[in-house]
Amino acid sequence: MNNKNPPVPTLIPLIVGMIAISFAPILVRYSDAPVSVQGMYRMLFTVILMLPFGTRQLRTVRSITRKDWVLLALAGFFLALHFLLWMASLNFTSIASSTIILALEPVFVMIGAYFVFKDRIGKLALLGMTVALIGAFCVGSGDISLSGEAFKGDVLSLLGTLAVVVNILIAKVILTRVSSFLYSLIVFAVAFICFWVYNFSMGINMLSYPSSEWIIFLLLAIVPTVFGHLIFNWLLQYVKPTTISIAVFAEPVGASLLGMLLFQEMISTSQLIGGAFIIVGLLLYMRNEYTDDKSTKATSEAA
Repeated sequence: MNNKNPPVPTLIPLIVGMIAISFAPILVRYSDAPVSVQGMYRMLFTVILMLPFGTRQLRTVRSITRKDWVLLALAGFFLALHFLLWMASLNFTSIASSTIILALEPVFVMIGAYFVFKDRIGKLALLGMTVALIGAFCVGSGDISLSGEAFKGDVLSLLGTLAVVVNILIAKVILTRVSSFLYSLIVFAVAFICFWVYNFSMGINMLSYPSSEWIIFLLLAIVPTVFGHLIFNWLLQYVKPTTISIAVFAEPVGASLLGMLLFQEMISTSQLIGGAFIIVGLLLYMRNEYTDDKSTKATSEAA
């Protein structure tokens, strides 16, 4: 983590990112293009938008080691995999279920950070993890009774969540040596290449789309990616990976409300109960983080 103070209070960009990512499932739903095409152009347009602001940082590319290039490639691959699986889930299950399951990201990041970074897991964090997983079970079991298609979407969302967790853990390692801007630019470019290879190998049309689709592709790049993921990547220099992942706590709330308003997708009882459990679990985790940070600060001041 960067020891320098951020140029703005971290809460401000965190809130901006939380609002921005809530629009991702809405934009995906409005598009009729294959999700792999949506993801490809989302990454391409993001890279194009970023390039004019990164000419100076591109000069430092030569200093990136071979090991770091491998990590960057893996981060890009898992980001593309996340988008492919999670965006596909929206074709089978509701916006509420898909984003509620995505909100489990902090739980899996916490587990991953324990094994990768040896981060200590507090009692409240363990309790929060248990409560959140119970919530996910409620959502999944409710969708099983609803339809097999809905449950398939839940599974895709869960797999997509696991993929982005790997991406976040890799980012935490690489961002100690590579700037957040350069990291994002390279990872988004790698994700674009992964999507292009997938679309080409599957024979998917990549060009013949109406103007409305191209507008959606561009909005996917600007709103949830530049004002969402890019901001979160930048914040990783100053906060814990689990703090970033906790931001997805806002997505199921915002996206579900937008889904109700725009697509008349009412929230079922199982989604409501499961979502409440997940939110309570994440709040317990946040309390654990606050307690740990306060304890660490007190120890530092005493020393």
